[in-house]
Amino acid sequence: QVQLVESGGGLVQARGSLRLSCTASARTFSNYAMGWFRQAPGKEREIVAAISRSGDNTYYADSVKGRFTISRDNAKNTAYLQMTSLQPEDTGVYYCAGDPASLYYYAPTALNEYTSWGQGTQVTVSS
Repeated sequence: QVQLVESGGGLVQARGSLRLSCTASARTFSNYAMGWFRQAPGKEREIVAAISRSGDNTYYADSVKGRFTISRDNAKNTAYLQMTSLQPEDTGVYYCAGDPASLYYYAPTALNEYTSWGQGTQVTVSS
């Protein structure tokens, strides 16, 4: 399994922006569909965004549509989550995850479709 390391989290004021990065250890990164999840205190982990192996198909949770953008750079073994217009309700631990078994153009959205997980990075949005 690929090892994933997130970075880029931090404290930001409401309406601010952050870019999260997820770097994979393996050159087989291009074989993985990638997803970003988040978990707020006392809540279940939820999907935020996903991108297919091809990079052509993406998925966004309704709560982040128009504000967040997921992308990938296979040459750098890295996936990104650009977050803009951040709100306090975006606060949580953000995890990237990889799914090696999905179809080329499929962006998986279910937590149990992902087999590789990063350690998470904290995002805190102050009002």
